[in-house]
Amino acid sequence: MNKTLLAALTPAERHLVAETETAALALLDEDETSALHTRVLRARNKAQGVYRRGASGKVAAKGGRGKASPQNTHARTKAEAFEEALGRVSQRLAALARQSARELRDERLAAAAAAKAGGVSGATAPAKAKGRTVAPKRTGDRSLRSPASEKKRAGNQGANARWQSKRDAR
Repeated sequence: MNKTLLAALTPAERHLVAETETAALALLDEDETSALHTRVLRARNKAQGVYRRGASGKVAAKGGRGKASPQNTHARTKAEAFEEALGRVSQRLAALARQSARELRDERLAAAAAAKAGGVSGATAPAKAKGRTVAPKRTGDRSLRSPASEKKRAGNQGANARWQSKRDAR
Protein backbone atom coordinates (compact mmCIF):
# COMPACT_ATOMS: atom_id res chain seq x y z
CA MET A 1 0.00 0.00 0.00
CA ASN A 2 1.10 3.56 -0.67
CA LYS A 3 3.11 5.10 2.18
CA THR A 4 1.10 8.31 1.91
CA LEU A 5 -2.09 6.41 2.62
CA LEU A 6 -0.54 4.57 5.56
CA ALA A 7 0.78 7.82 7.04
CA ALA A 8 -2.78 9.15 7.36
CA LEU A 9 -3.84 6.22 9.56
CA THR A 10 -3.63 5.79 13.32
CA PRO A 11 -1.64 2.79 14.65
CA ALA A 12 -4.85 0.78 15.22
CA GLU A 13 -6.03 1.56 11.70
CA ARG A 14 -2.60 0.63 10.28
CA HIS A 15 -2.86 -2.72 12.08
CA LEU A 16 -6.29 -3.32 10.52
CA VAL A 17 -4.95 -2.48 7.06
CA ALA A 18 -1.93 -4.73 7.64
CA GLU A 19 -4.33 -7.64 8.24
CA THR A 20 -5.59 -7.13 4.67
CA GLU A 21 -2.22 -7.73 3.01
CA THR A 22 -2.07 -10.75 0.71
CA ALA A 23 0.20 -12.82 2.95
CA ALA A 24 -2.01 -12.25 5.99
CA LEU A 25 -5.20 -13.00 4.04
CA ALA A 26 -3.78 -16.31 2.82
CA LEU A 27 -3.72 -17.59 6.40
CA LEU A 28 -7.43 -16.90 7.05
CA ASP A 29 -10.33 -19.24 6.35
CA GLU A 30 -13.69 -18.10 4.97
CA ASP A 31 -15.28 -17.23 8.32
CA GLU A 32 -12.27 -15.27 9.53
CA THR A 33 -12.08 -13.44 6.20
CA SER A 34 -15.77 -12.59 6.47
CA ALA A 35 -15.24 -11.16 9.96
CA LEU A 36 -12.27 -9.12 8.70
CA HIS A 37 -14.39 -7.91 5.77
CA THR A 38 -17.02 -6.66 8.21
CA ARG A 39 -14.42 -4.81 10.30
CA VAL A 40 -12.82 -3.17 7.27
CA LEU A 41 -16.23 -2.28 5.84
CA ARG A 42 -17.20 -0.53 9.08
CA ALA A 43 -13.89 1.35 9.17
CA ARG A 44 -14.32 2.39 5.52
CA ASN A 45 -17.88 3.56 6.14
CA LYS A 46 -16.75 5.56 9.17
CA ALA A 47 -13.90 7.19 7.24
CA GLN A 48 -16.21 8.04 4.34
CA GLY A 49 -18.79 9.51 6.70
CA VAL A 50 -16.18 11.69 8.39
CA TYR A 51 -14.89 12.80 5.00
CA ARG A 52 -18.33 13.64 3.62
CA ARG A 53 -19.50 15.45 6.74
CA GLY A 54 -16.30 17.47 6.84
CA ALA A 55 -16.49 18.29 3.16
CA SER A 56 -20.13 19.31 3.26
CA GLY A 57 -19.49 21.54 6.28
CA LYS A 58 -16.69 23.39 4.51
CA VAL A 59 -18.54 23.95 1.24
CA ALA A 60 -20.64 26.80 2.61
CA ALA A 61 -17.65 28.46 4.29
CA LYS A 62 -15.34 28.16 1.27
CA GLY A 63 -17.95 28.94 -1.37
CA GLY A 64 -17.90 25.70 -3.37
CA ARG A 65 -16.87 22.08 -3.45
CA GLY A 66 -13.76 22.76 -5.49
CA LYS A 67 -12.43 25.24 -2.95
CA ALA A 68 -13.35 23.03 0.03
CA SER A 69 -11.73 19.88 -1.39
CA PRO A 70 -8.07 20.72 -0.61
CA GLN A 71 -9.01 21.40 3.01
CA ASN A 72 -10.17 17.82 3.57
CA THR A 73 -7.30 15.73 2.15
CA HIS A 74 -6.48 13.87 5.39
CA ALA A 75 -9.97 12.42 5.73
CA ARG A 76 -10.09 11.64 2.00
CA THR A 77 -6.75 9.80 2.24
CA LYS A 78 -8.04 7.69 5.15
CA ALA A 79 -11.17 6.78 3.22
CA GLU A 80 -9.08 5.84 0.19
CA ALA A 81 -6.79 3.61 2.29
CA PHE A 82 -9.75 1.70 3.70
CA GLU A 83 -11.31 1.45 0.23
CA GLU A 84 -8.18 -0.28 -1.09
CA ALA A 85 -8.08 -2.60 1.94
CA LEU A 86 -11.75 -3.46 1.49
CA GLY A 87 -11.13 -4.30 -2.16
CA ARG A 88 -8.40 -6.79 -1.25
CA VAL A 89 -10.52 -8.47 1.42
CA SER A 90 -13.56 -8.61 -0.87
CA GLN A 91 -11.57 -10.32 -3.61
CA ARG A 92 -10.19 -12.90 -1.18
CA LEU A 93 -13.63 -13.52 0.33
CA ALA A 94 -15.13 -14.02 -3.13
CA ALA A 95 -12.39 -16.50 -4.04
CA LEU A 96 -12.96 -18.46 -0.81
CA ALA A 97 -16.72 -18.46 -1.38
CA ARG A 98 -16.29 -19.79 -4.92
CA GLN A 99 -13.98 -22.53 -3.64
CA SER A 100 -16.43 -23.46 -0.89
CA ALA A 101 -19.34 -23.56 -3.35
CA ARG A 102 -17.30 -25.77 -5.70
CA GLU A 103 -16.50 -28.19 -2.87
CA LEU A 104 -20.14 -28.35 -1.75
CA ARG A 105 -21.32 -28.96 -5.31
CA ASP A 106 -18.79 -31.77 -5.74
CA GLU A 107 -19.93 -33.36 -2.45
CA ARG A 108 -23.60 -33.20 -3.51
CA LEU A 109 -22.82 -34.70 -6.90
CA ALA A 110 -20.80 -37.50 -5.32
CA ALA A 111 -23.60 -38.23 -2.83
CA ALA A 112 -26.19 -38.26 -5.63
CA ALA A 113 -24.06 -40.58 -7.74
CA ALA A 114 -23.56 -42.92 -4.79
CA ALA A 115 -27.28 -42.96 -4.02
CA LYS A 116 -28.13 -43.60 -7.66
CA ALA A 117 -25.59 -46.41 -8.00
CA GLY A 118 -26.48 -48.07 -4.70
CA GLY A 119 -30.25 -47.57 -4.63
CA VAL A 120 -31.53 -48.76 -8.00
CA SER A 121 -30.37 -51.74 -10.00
CA GLY A 122 -31.35 -51.99 -13.67
CA ALA A 123 -32.24 -55.74 -13.66
CA THR A 124 -34.99 -55.56 -11.05
CA ALA A 125 -37.07 -52.71 -12.51
CA PRO A 126 -40.81 -53.48 -12.22
CA ALA A 127 -42.65 -54.31 -15.42
CA LYS A 128 -45.45 -52.01 -16.56
CA ALA A 129 -48.98 -53.35 -16.24
CA LYS A 130 -50.83 -53.75 -19.51
CA GLY A 131 -54.26 -52.31 -20.03
CA ARG A 132 -56.14 -49.81 -17.91
CA THR A 133 -55.25 -49.32 -14.31
CA VAL A 134 -57.72 -48.29 -11.65
CA ALA A 135 -56.77 -45.34 -9.49
CA PRO A 136 -57.19 -45.80 -5.76
CA LYS A 137 -60.36 -44.35 -4.25
CA ARG A 138 -59.97 -40.78 -3.06
CA THR A 139 -60.68 -40.12 0.58
CA GLY A 140 -60.63 -37.13 2.90
CA ASP A 141 -59.34 -33.93 1.32
CA ARG A 142 -58.73 -35.72 -1.93
CA SER A 143 -62.31 -36.93 -2.35
CA LEU A 144 -64.18 -35.72 -5.41
CA ARG A 145 -66.92 -34.01 -3.41
CA SER A 146 -65.30 -32.17 -0.55
CA PRO A 147 -66.79 -28.92 0.82
CA ALA A 148 -63.99 -26.96 -0.82
CA SER A 149 -64.59 -28.52 -4.24
CA GLU A 150 -68.35 -27.99 -3.86
CA LYS A 151 -67.81 -24.29 -3.10
CA LYS A 152 -65.51 -23.93 -6.10
CA ARG A 153 -67.99 -25.75 -8.34
CA ALA A 154 -70.84 -23.49 -7.17
CA GLY A 155 -68.76 -20.37 -7.78
CA ASN A 156 -67.87 -21.51 -11.28
CA GLN A 157 -71.48 -22.38 -12.02
CA GLY A 158 -72.65 -18.92 -10.89
CA ALA A 159 -69.95 -17.17 -12.92
CA ASN A 160 -70.89 -19.17 -16.00
CA ALA A 161 -74.58 -18.35 -15.50
CA ARG A 162 -73.81 -14.61 -15.19
CA TRP A 163 -71.66 -14.73 -18.32
CA GLN A 164 -74.38 -16.55 -20.27
CA SER A 165 -77.11 -14.14 -19.13
CA LYS A 166 -75.03 -11.14 -20.25
CA ARG A 167 -74.51 -12.79 -23.59
CA ASP A 168 -78.19 -13.61 -24.00
CA ALA A 169 -79.16 -10.01 -23.16
CA ARG A 170 -77.26 -8.64 -26.18
